[in-house]
Order: sequence, then C-alpha cells, then structure tokens
Amino acid sequence: MKKSDRELGMDREINRRDFLSGTSIAIAGTVIAPGDVGAQRSNARITPAASSVADKTTGEDEYYPPTRTGMRGDHPGSFEAAHGIRDGVGWDEPQETGEEYDMIVVGGGLSGLSAAYYFRKAMPQARILILDNHDDFGGHAKRNEVVVDGELVLSYGGTEFLEGAFPYEGLELLHDIGVDAEVYGRANVRGYRGKEQGLGRAVFFDEETFGANRLVTDEPESDEPEEWAEWLQKTPLSDRVREDIVDLFQTEKDYLPGLSVEEKISQLRKMSYKDYLLNVVGVDSGVIPFFMRRSSWDHNGAASIDSLSAWGAFRYGNFPGMQGLGLGDRPPRHGISGLENPFDGLHFPDGNAGVARLLVRWLIPGSLPGNTMNDSVRTRVRYSTLDRAENDVRIRLNSTVVNVGHLGERARAKGVAVTYVRDGQTYSVRGGTCVMACNNTIIPYLCPDLPADQKKHLHMAVRRPFVIANVVIRHWKAFERLGVARIHYPGAYFEYLHIDGYSSRFGDYETSRVPDKPVAVRLWGSPIAPGLSARDQSRAGRAEMLGISFESFERTIREQMADGLGQGGFDPARDISAIFVNRWPHGYAGGANDLYDPDWGYDEVPWVLGRKRFGRIAIANSDAAATSMTQAAFDQAHRAVQELITDVIRPEFMFPWAERT
Repeated sequence: MKKSDRELGMDREINRRDFLSGTSIAIAGTVIAPGDVGAQRSNARITPAASSVADKTTGEDEYYPPTRTGMRGDHPGSFEAAHGIRDGVGWDEPQETGEEYDMIVVGGGLSGLSAAYYFRKAMPQARILILDNHDDFGGHAKRNEVVVDGELVLSYGGTEFLEGAFPYEGLELLHDIGVDAEVYGRANVRGYRGKEQGLGRAVFFDEETFGANRLVTDEPESDEPEEWAEWLQKTPLSDRVREDIVDLFQTEKDYLPGLSVEEKISQLRKMSYKDYLLNVVGVDSGVIPFFMRRSSWDHNGAASIDSLSAWGAFRYGNFPGMQGLGLGDRPPRHGISGLENPFDGLHFPDGNAGVARLLVRWLIPGSLPGNTMNDSVRTRVRYSTLDRAENDVRIRLNSTVVNVGHLGERARAKGVAVTYVRDGQTYSVRGGTCVMACNNTIIPYLCPDLPADQKKHLHMAVRRPFVIANVVIRHWKAFERLGVARIHYPGAYFEYLHIDGYSSRFGDYETSRVPDKPVAVRLWGSPIAPGLSARDQSRAGRAEMLGISFESFERTIREQMADGLGQGGFDPARDISAIFVNRWPHGYAGGANDLYDPDWGYDEVPWVLGRKRFGRIAIANSDAAATSMTQAAFDQAHRAVQELITDVIRPEFMFPWAERT
C-alpha cells in the first residue's frame, strides 16, 4: 500500500534544490529542437527577465550557487533568449561593451574551461572571455553542497569521474591544474564503497511491473549460472522467466549457426537486443522487463534494449546470451582502451566539479584560495573574482549567447562579434577568435551563416536526457542492515539508487565511512519511450522530464527510497535532510546507432562534418567526439584551439593539413 504524503515526509522542512541543466528552475517546457534556422526573423524582440535577486548579489558570501536553496534549474533570464532564437524571435540592438579579447568561449563546461587552458598554454599573454548562461561554471560537472548536523556533505550532480585513457594533452592538463593521482592513491582505497565495506547489490521488483513489491538482496555480480539460479528463486518472476534468465547466463549455444563472424556481426548490428532475445533466442516475454533499461547506462546512443543493437549489447558486455556466438573478445567501447590511466578511479567527492574548480583556479589566480588538490575540496570559490576587468581570463555567468558572427566577410575577417543577453540587456563583445563549447545542436541557431549541410550535421547531436537526484540522509544504517550499496529498480522512474559510491579522503574532508554519519544517496534515471528510435526516445524523454514538477520528483524519490530501504529501518519522513534534483534535458552525448544510422566512413560521420572550423569560429564540446567522456571534452577543446592557432592566428603551411578558409 502506498504511503501518504505525510508518511513520506512531503511536509517536512528540508533543503530542496532543483537543478535544470545546472541553473535555477523556473519553467517546464520544450527545448530547442532542429528546425529551419534560416527562417526570416519575426518582429518580436527578446526581452528576457532579469536574473533573480540572488543572481544580482555581489558579495562573495552571498553568491555561491552550490548551496543555493529553493527551486533550482533554468532560472528566469537563462532560457528566454535561447527559446527565442528557436522561435525566430529577434533581440534588441546590442550595447557594445567596448571589450576585445583574443578568444571568446561560448560555454563554461569542462570543454570550454579546457579550451581556455589550451589557448593560454599556447599563448600565455592572451585575454579570454568565457560566456555561460548558467549561474555556475562546470556544465555537467556540477557540485551539490550542504551541511547536515554540522557535517559538510558534498556530492555531484552530473559528470562523475576520470574514466578511461586520456591523450597526452589531457594528462598534461590534469597534471598542470594539480590533480595528483599519487596523493589520492596514498589516502584512498580505489574502488566502489560496496566492496570496501562489504555491501552488495539488490533489485527491487515493483508490483506494477512484476506482480509483487519485493526487495531481493545479494544480486550476483558474476555471470555464474548457479549463483543466478539460487538468487532468482527469491524473486517474484515466473518459473519460465527464471529458467530463461539462467539459460542466458549458462548457454554456449550458437544461435546464428552456419554464418561467418562477419555475417553474424552484420546481422547483430541490424537487430535490437530485445529482438535478439525474443526472436533469435526465444525467451519468454517476461524476461524483457528485467533487462529493458540496462542500456540506459550506455552513453552512446541507446535508450533501452529496443534501441540498442545486439552487436552493441555484445560490445557493452552486460548482456548475456551471446557467449556461444564465437565473436571473440569484446572491442573497447566509447574510446575506452586498455591503456593505463593514472587517474582512473580518482574520484572527487563532488565528482568532476572538483576538476572544473581546479581549472578555474589555474585560469584565474585567487579565485579558489589554496595550492593543492586536497585544500581545494572544502574551499569556496570566490565568485566575485571571476569577471574582474584586470583578469586575463574572465568568466561571465548568467550570460546567454544569441549570435556569433564574423566582423565582415568571413575570408577577410580579423575578428568575431558575440552577442549575449544578461540581466535583461543585450550586449556585444569582440574577439579575435571564438570556440563554441556548447551543445552542438544549438550552434546552427547561434551561427546562422554556417553552411546548410553543416547545420544538418550539428542537429544530429541529440543528447540523452537524465536525472541525478542527490538525497542527503542523516545516517546510512539502513544500507548497513540490508547489506546493500546499490539497488536496481528495473520498473521505476529512477533505475538505480546507491549510496555515494566512492569513499573519498581529500585533506581534512572525507565522505562518511561510518553508518551513523550523513551521506549522499544518489538516484539515477533516464526516461525512455519504448518503440521509438533512440534519438526520438531522447526527445520524448526530454519533454517528459521537463513536464515533471519538483513536488512529483520528490514524491517519487521518497517512495522509491521507502520501498527499497524500508526493511532496513529507513524512514523517509525522518531521515531525509536535503534533496537536490539535477535534471539534464541535454545529457549524454551520443554517436552512431547501428539500428538507425548507415555505416558511415570517417569522412561521413555527422560529428566530424559538423565540427569543421568556420573561419575564426571553431567547435569543441564532447558532442564533437560523439561520446560523453571527459577526455573527449578535453580532446575536442584541444583540437578546436589548435585549429585556430595553426590555421588562423599563425598559419603553418608546411603541414599538408594546414589551411585557411
């Protein structure tokens, strides 16, 4: 029986914070979608609301986005201009700021910040302006911060850790800003909290999907059929479904006999994993809900197993039933290779917001007091220093760019003009070059002079929406009693719930290692729309997400936590101290999907064609690499900066690839 709002604690006084793409929540509506960006502008004019009172404060202690209370997300002033561009609305005549910079960066996420870093490394005297429509820097690298019972609790609202292999330029950046793998290794046990503290995994089966509400602990972490058979006996699944799942883990049958490996791969690329299970293996339809959303962890173009190719499922490695096909070893996915990454497993308590903060410290001396990685964690950024006139690098928040163009004919232009809206006013600033480090789908609207084909390719960069809810609880005794660190909800809105996964010790800050101390619990979800293509599922999920109120999110969070942790004594009305909802309508970057896209060659893929330099305007962001990895954000920033320096600022025509167009 469902708990009442009072039992759930909906009436309790707690810190409630709602982030929509990292900025203050004020709307629930549509987002920019591909369309005819060459349409004639209407006579209407953008008159964005001024920033909120909190945004207009200037004191260092007053302006501190990580701890802002109340409704959070796209605050008034951060979205009207962008929506106006989509709708063909013009803007007021801009006021010239009189400023000139060597480079202007559109977007203050990890790619934009690293673009500024690479430009300054190559040209130490350069002056740079970074413009971002959010009230904080970092993009998806978002810091959530709260004090509970006298304890500082940090968590991340987006980008989490430094996974996979980094190119030399990325490793150099991390070294320069002070990310120290050796210091971290001496103070921390790398790996997931569950293994360190003896906590395992569980699955919550909901009545609507599986016929009964039941938490089943000790989910197997291996593919051993005997372990799965024993565990499945405790679930509400039917005998046939249990048998089919066990068979998937133990079978060595070749379900595509008589075909070569190449022929098998060709077939697997054009059928979904769902179709493979139902039509090739022949499992009962009741198996599908158990596996349906496993691919929502996949960041490269699939929303669920009906939009993930069977070949993609094999490559991903988390989907059984293919071990008898003779396909050999799984190739690396998402550009993650077997090369050693000294930073792999390094996990700031605020995720990669810790990296963003160190980048800002490097770019703007005095913005983050201190000198080391460890002393940065507890220290507050001095936001009042970010946009000072004397800075060589300036970060201007709450500033929505609406137009980027060359000053004169592109081939002869000596600079660019960037128009942006801030505090209800429209401004224009000039720069020698520009790096577009924002979501690539908005670039055709901001740069209307781009070639039509390039706009089309940029519009292909449809991102997967996702939500990270951070719930700060006063203690985690329920997790200890149940022996779990993570709960999978295959039929619920939030697919996974887990205690802050990595025990982190940075100087005098440490995530809770004892159950009676406050800790952040993370709920992760990505809305899906089965039956649609992967990109259309993302569009539908985005629209659904934007239509959900904070109250509805909070109720769902409390219900799922009560369902999963109630047997361990968890009381949502008593134990929850703060809730952060971080909504990312444009979330994970993604690339090609075998089910819906042709077999592009390198010179045909849309993200390569879309990122082509346009005169003095270069394109970065992880979209330009079609993967959501942090190293991609760095790598594309480095490429964009090098294009500008090598081909525009100081052309070196001795290289065959050097050109100036």
